[in-house]
Amino acid sequence: MKKLTLILTVFITSVLLINATHDTIQNGAVTGEQAPSFSVVDAHGNMHSLSDYAGQWVILEWLNHGCPFVRKHYDGNNMQELQKKYTDQGVVWLSVVSSAPGTQGYMEPEQTLKTAEEKGAVPTAILLDSDGTMGRAYDARVTPQMYIINPDGILEYNGAIDDRPTARVRDLEGAHNFVVAAMTSLMNGEPVEVTTNTPYGCTVKYN
Repeated sequence: MKKLTLILTVFITSVLLINATHDTIQNGAVTGEQAPSFSVVDAHGNMHSLSDYAGQWVILEWLNHGCPFVRKHYDGNNMQELQKKYTDQGVVWLSVVSSAPGTQGYMEPEQTLKTAEEKGAVPTAILLDSDGTMGRAYDARVTPQMYIINPDGILEYNGAIDDRPTARVRDLEGAHNFVVAAMTSLMNGEPVEVTTNTPYGCTVKYN
């Protein structure tokens, strides 16, 4: 009887763990499904909604200039080059700051624009998600975390920018950039080899 009880306990626990894992995976933005909608003001005071960009490719970049992993990509000019590369092709690039007031990465709009100019950043817009609504909708956990949304509003990629989870600028050389790989495949009408993975960086500083 004790043996049977133990077996049943293990079975029930396993089922609960599987269900919990499934629920965790389904939270936030899920590749292959409709990307969460959003309406967020940018550093210029203009509102941006996902619906504004129907029919266009959209790249989301979670941003925190105080994070050493983010600084790696900006100090090495990697992020700026990607922004220019894709916006020149008509892709919408939205940098998203979900840092709450008083936390690392939070800046007032004027400072946000000044920092972007100093770093030579050229996204379509920098969205100021200080209450974390957009970040939580996408389950953005770290900076930088990257997302790609296709013209039909379907999420195609969610994860790390590349395969070198360090804060060293020298590690940009030779890194496999998942965003570039995914966009190349998508714009050539080919399937994306890696649609999701574990992003690296600093935790998003929500309230």
